[in-house]
Amino acid sequence: MSLKDWIKGKVADFDRAMRPWASRSALNAGLYEFLLFGLKQAWACLFGAAMLALILGTHLLWPTHAPVARYDFLVIAAVTIQVLMLATKLERWEEAVVIAIFHVVGTVMEIFKTAHGSWIYPEANLLRIGGVPLFSGFMYACIGSYIARVWRLMEIRFDQYPPAWTPWTLAVLSYANFFTHHWWPDVRLGLFAFSGLIFWKTSFLFTPDQKVRRMPILLGAVLVSFFIWLAENLGTFAGAWAYPSQRHGWHPVPVDKLGAWYLLIMLSFVLVTLVNRPVIEGDAEAALALAPQGGERGLGEGSLGVTASRGGDRGG
Repeated sequence: MSLKDWIKGKVADFDRAMRPWASRSALNAGLYEFLLFGLKQAWACLFGAAMLALILGTHLLWPTHAPVARYDFLVIAAVTIQVLMLATKLERWEEAVVIAIFHVVGTVMEIFKTAHGSWIYPEANLLRIGGVPLFSGFMYACIGSYIARVWRLMEIRFDQYPPAWTPWTLAVLSYANFFTHHWWPDVRLGLFAFSGLIFWKTSFLFTPDQKVRRMPILLGAVLVSFFIWLAENLGTFAGAWAYPSQRHGWHPVPVDKLGAWYLLIMLSFVLVTLVNRPVIEGDAEAALALAPQGGERGLGEGSLGVTASRGGDRGG
């Protein structure tokens, strides 16, 4: 039995055991749905959580005179995790493509930003380009991996999605501003306004359990940005990188960094659309009619293995 099949079986067993309890009352159903939402989010964060655990673990336990630099170990570990996830089918090849794209996009920005003193990597290592250890690109890849996986796990589709050229314009301008604001005026306030203009009517629909839920895409981007900011605080605490103000001692990353993460999330979302084409709600209904009905779906395949009733209640 493969690891994926084993996980699918365990999740299906869990759902069969919990479903009668969840059906006893609306409160139980809500609590179970919230639990499934959390489990799907955690599964979507698999690569990011593994990388964060490695960063924290090596900060606490790495030997002072180890023959391999800590940063180099993180590069090797990240590649190993990706190989294992692909080999065990816990990750799909299109998600690996997303990770590769994000690694390149992130590393290019890292090389530029470290050269201009935006942040530093204080430890020495071999596997680096200029002042940038290669593991840093995988930190951006974690974001892309999360978006691609949660898109599949939550069966995300969109209502009132804007014309495709508008999110791409936002993404290109946001990425460019990360570079150009070192010489020209920082236009991020204008980019915030532009994101609100193109997405203010847009919601994404997601399915934690049996009901379809809805959230404004702008709110979703803010929430994800906040959790990435929390992860960044853990990363800087563990000495993976440091901002100039942290050179003489760690302190929380300034809250204004949320703005940069928000724009990066918008950029990340658009990059993921290269492999996950946005499904508009009207088109989604037709797709659901053609999709296989029933059966158990596993963590490695787009759900938590729970039996989501396609023809059942659709919540708001």
